[in-house]
Amino acid sequence: MLFEHLELRLTGGDMVQISGPNGSGKTSLLRLLAGLMQPTGGQVLLNGQPLHAQRAELARNLLWIGHAAGIKDLLTAEENLSWLCALHQPAQREAIWQALAAVGLRGFEDVPCHTLSAGQQRRVALARLYLDSPPLWILDEPFTALDKQGVAQLEEHLAGHCERGGMVVLTTHHSLSRMPSGYRDIDLGRWAA
Repeated sequence: MLFEHLELRLTGGDMVQISGPNGSGKTSLLRLLAGLMQPTGGQVLLNGQPLHAQRAELARNLLWIGHAAGIKDLLTAEENLSWLCALHQPAQREAIWQALAAVGLRGFEDVPCHTLSAGQQRRVALARLYLDSPPLWILDEPFTALDKQGVAQLEEHLAGHCERGGMVVLTTHHSLSRMPSGYRDIDLGRWAA
């Protein structure tokens, strides 16, 4: 058991940073909230109903970006975003190009991702946050491999999403300098089993 007696409620405008030492269950908690794992005890609810009974509703309302970039190396940046968006909310080519420009990848739309740096690959994954995205973002270590400019831009974008009524749950070892009013930190070290 990683943690117990943990209660977490999210409403529009909330940003929750999950912190704690390595191995404390940060990624596991995110995977539970995203419906990728089932809890061994307790439950995860969406609008008051068990998460497992609301898969379609969860898919419409959730954007998950894991610790790995989650992109296909042989596809271009545009092809990756087109494919990822087609799973839930198809995006037009112009919107994809605008999202890539927003993360500093203008001119890289047609470049196979295996030729990009780790930071550029992370930016391809994060470009999904600049498309027509659902209200709940669950992000596992989103600042990995980003340079200072990319970190500052992402912090601003996450806070802006919350200020517009969205919700963000993230893990990071990065100290955030831009936090919306609905920010809170949950240290899993306090909830260890």
